Amino acid sequence: MAGMSSSRAASLAIGDMVAVRADDPGRHHRTPWFVKGKIGRIAAVNGPFFNPESRAHGGNGCPQRLLYSVVFRQIDIWGERYGEDGLDSLLVDLYEHWLEPVAE
Repeated sequence: MAGMSSSRAASLAIGDMVAVRADDPGRHHRTPWFVKGKIGRIAAVNGPFFNPESRAHGGNGCPQRLLYSVVFRQIDIWGERYGEDGLDSLLVDLYEHWLEPVAE
């Protein structure tokens, strides 16, 4: 189907620092609440996929969005409540429109 995939290059690269938007769009989205507003690092560029936000409730998911794997330190997510090894991390797949570059 014409216009189904995103042919543009990824604007983020492996190793880039990113912040997750803290928005609450008031509609279906797949961005976990516990990483909103947090800073992580791009671990993988997974390519374009149908956008679940526009695919929900019978939509077609177009245009496709770039999906990234972002790694977060657990201590940065949970703060002092995280009582395990400070080097533990969590990998979360997030769509590009939820990510903003952060200067190191």
